[in-house]
Amino acid sequence: MLGTVATLTASKTYTGLGDLPHFNPDDDRDPLHPAVAELRAAIKEADAILICTPEYAGGLPGSFKNLLDWTVGGGEIYGKPVSWINASSVAAPTGGRDAHDSLRKVLTYAGAKIVEEACARIPIARVDVADGQVADPDLRGRIAVAVSRLREAA
Repeated sequence: MLGTVATLTASKTYTGLGDLPHFNPDDDRDPLHPAVAELRAAIKEADAILICTPEYAGGLPGSFKNLLDWTVGGGEIYGKPVSWINASSVAAPTGGRDAHDSLRKVLTYAGAKIVEEACARIPIARVDVADGQVADPDLRGRIAVAVSRLREAA
């Protein structure tokens, strides 16, 4: 999956990334595109936000950056507890550091409350995933710790 924004209110996963239009500041006004309105509503309803995204070409994938750009103008993310889990494999040259730097820059600009103790790099190899789920109990435990820390901050 290219990027996931999980809202912890009811453990909802935002899946509308592909429906978002290209960001244009001239279009960041009412009436919003329905996909943008849905994204902002999901963020507003969330107690906290957990982001999972890969690093691509030294930063965030373009479509995920587009999603983040749509979060700035509405203000729904302002003061919201946010963290990320990077699941880059051990073979990733920077371990997702450049994606983290990009996330931090945009989220800080948008006024999100980054929960540092809930941000984690947990390398997961393909063999650790079965039927779309992380199968290794140690890795699942590390993910659970990060999620628990984010919930505590919410």
